[in-house]
Amino acid sequence: MNISALSVTLPAVELSGQLGIAVLSKALDTAEVTGDAIAQMIEASVTGLGQNLDIRV
Repeated sequence: MNISALSVTLPAVELSGQLGIAVLSKALDTAEVTGDAIAQMIEASVTGLGQNLDIRV
């Protein structure tokens, strides 16, 4: 095992892992904000639901 190569590779792997976690964290934050916005839009769209009934015979 080459110790010098390992000492160079290990920090790169750690940095890559940290970068992946940061990107996933940002994606999760964005998904939460988008989900909240969609929930608010759905709540706003159902006003008056069931107040009118149209019947044809």
